[in-house]
Amino acid sequence: MDQVNGSVVTEFFIFLGLSNSQELQIFLVVFFFVFYVGIVFGNLLIVITVASDSHLHSPMYFLLANLSLIDLCLSSVTAPKMIADFFSKCKVISFKGCLAQIFLLHFFGGSELVILIAMAFDRYVAICKPLRYTTVMRGNVCAGFVAAAWGTGFLHSVSQLAFAVNLPFCGPNEVDSFYCDLPRVIKLACTDTYRLDIMVVANSGVLTVCSFFLLIISYTVILVTIQHLPSERSSKALSTLTAHITVVLLFFGPCIFIYAWPFPIKSLDKFLAVFYSVVTPLLNPMIYTLRNKDMKTAMRRLRKWNINSRIKS
Repeated sequence: MDQVNGSVVTEFFIFLGLSNSQELQIFLVVFFFVFYVGIVFGNLLIVITVASDSHLHSPMYFLLANLSLIDLCLSSVTAPKMIADFFSKCKVISFKGCLAQIFLLHFFGGSELVILIAMAFDRYVAICKPLRYTTVMRGNVCAGFVAAAWGTGFLHSVSQLAFAVNLPFCGPNEVDSFYCDLPRVIKLACTDTYRLDIMVVANSGVLTVCSFFLLIISYTVILVTIQHLPSERSSKALSTLTAHITVVLLFFGPCIFIYAWPFPIKSLDKFLAVFYSVVTPLLNPMIYTLRNKDMKTAMRRLRKWNINSRIKS
């Protein structure tokens, strides 16, 4: 322990985890390991398919590949540590490791938020302004969206870290979760955290809610436009749009309850944290691949190419 201004600063935090039941933990470790393997392979498959298939070198799939990369990174912040902790009686993380989790969690979460907005804009231009699509969604525009996503994620995570880095921790060090996040960590500070709670809601909560409503308005405009399209075009656009809306709801639903809901419920928060960090990153590639004919066709081409290359070698 270090001594600062007469108060003890905790060098580590202890996770309480999801359950104390040995039987349930065995089930959970298998469950999360399978899910994490699926996240890694599913999202990497999308990134490799988009990068290797020239038919998918378009703004929509470029943004989709970035979304998959962010999902992979976002899940990797919490899932490997959580799986390893199932084999340990004392689930410990260092103070610096805890701050790193907070930083990376909000870095990738903030980046994903902007990527989802960029994907909504891409669909808006493609459906509502099709003749201007190639002019508007140029390569430098897509690169700008991605740069803005990573930049926004960085600024957001730095602002979150600034709230926690100088907090005095002198009492309990048990985090009632399986990873570090600001709303849980600031509760352990030996100071009045009311203002900090308000700042967290103002930062993460308002940002999440405003972005969510912006996306809902955008997709509503697109859905209204689809009604006036020919049946063949409208069915294809609606299929793509359904996948986008599903992903938005899966991402923003847990975020709103975790960061903006004023009446937190511990059991619900844990469930949503699991959903946000492990389930959603796996569902995203499944949604986009199962509902997208171009992706399925490209994956078949990639599979044939791998088989042919093995035969030749």
